[in-house]
Amino acid sequence: MQPHDFWQEIHPPHTFERLPAEGHRGFFPAEFEDGRQLRLPIRELADGEHALASLIINQAGFAVEEALCASLAEKVRHFEPEVVVGLPTLGLTLASGTAKKLGHGRYVPLGTSRKFWYREDLSVPMTSITSPGQVKRLYLDPRMVPLIQNRRLLLVDDVISSGRSVVAALSLLETCGIRPVAIGAAMLQTDVWREQLAAVDPRLPERVVSVLRTPRLKRVTGGWTPE
Repeated sequence: MQPHDFWQEIHPPHTFERLPAEGHRGFFPAEFEDGRQLRLPIRELADGEHALASLIINQAGFAVEEALCASLAEKVRHFEPEVVVGLPTLGLTLASGTAKKLGHGRYVPLGTSRKFWYREDLSVPMTSITSPGQVKRLYLDPRMVPLIQNRRLLLVDDVISSGRSVVAALSLLETCGIRPVAIGAAMLQTDVWREQLAAVDPRLPERVVSVLRTPRLKRVTGGWTPE
């Protein structure tokens, strides 16, 4: 596959082997709950012996984006969220689409670009596994505070891997006295995030909902296999 071919199509159940004998080559078939499959590119990690499946939702075909948002909305509906808050940058696409599927008229985006009317007390430092070595600040527009206070809040990110971005968002929301009723993602990448979230609140890992789950992969002769 060419790099631009990924994330463009959802395949019927059993289109690809879940665990080929020779290992996965070039892509990992992540599965929806109903068995439909989405091919994700395999990104080799720095050690050369491990890799992760990658999802970049704002490069996905509209049908794929629609399916991810629709599936996440159904999975979180029983939490009865009243407002959706999205994490930048890629989580904003998923948050917007999920809010629409829930029947909401808007969503609240967090941001890493400081507007002149923002306040430092409504910001926290944030790091991400996809931007190593970069420390940004995560901001909440002060004008959005009335929209989230005393509301049942769903926090959304595209992919949860290390959990650091979500923890930063939780810290930011805590400044407003808010703890989300649920955390949603298009994909959970390994289970490393569980420890980070449990350190904030032992109940949080059980409130995390995702459409896809992918493991860390290890190199085998000719390909990659779940660790």
